[in-house]
Amino acid sequence: MLGTKIFFTKGVGKHKDYLASFEVALRDAGIEPLNIVTISSILPPGCKRISRDEGLKLMRPGQIAFTVMARNATNEPNRLIAASIGLAQPADTNMYGYLSEHHPFGETDEVAGAYAEDLAATMLASTLGIDFDPDTAWDEREQIYKASGKIIRTSNITQSAQGDKNGLWTTVVASAVFCEFASVEQFQSMPSLLDMRAQISTYKNKPENGQDQKIEQ
Repeated sequence: MLGTKIFFTKGVGKHKDYLASFEVALRDAGIEPLNIVTISSILPPGCKRISRDEGLKLMRPGQIAFTVMARNATNEPNRLIAASIGLAQPADTNMYGYLSEHHPFGETDEVAGAYAEDLAATMLASTLGIDFDPDTAWDEREQIYKASGKIIRTSNITQSAQGDKNGLWTTVVASAVFCEFASVEQFQSMPSLLDMRAQISTYKNKPENGQDQKIEQ
């Protein structure tokens, strides 16, 4: 199966029971009727990002949903938690991108989101052979990545919350949900893993163009 469309969503839930607080968070995210299967971090070549509402229209109750999910929970009053998904998309739609999960304690939306976005972008940059210093600040590296012409878009979706003051379980989730998949014909026409590795080798030897790319919002 190869995902061709993906949407992003987030939610927060509170309940006296841990599992029930997760259910409430899924309801807030709009994906509680799905049978969620968590997967790892590759955005397929050409996969289109759509809105949450567009994505939910393609889903059915009880459907198995392949999802990259970040999840965090606490029952400590006022403890700050967050869950974030970072996204990095290559300029070439024939190449794959990266999704990252981050689920920290003590981080705001902004800090957690920037970390997740940085993580996804750095994984993609190293795959594409972009030269960078991992010790420089994310803002600096973000400009280097995009100026290379090989990475066109990075973003994140993040949910944070403080633990309930009365000690209820508080759960946060952030998810990237695949909602449409390639047909057999489309799947068979796409490059194999060996073909893709050869293409990546070509990318690593290709000089960077040094021009900024338009960043989609």
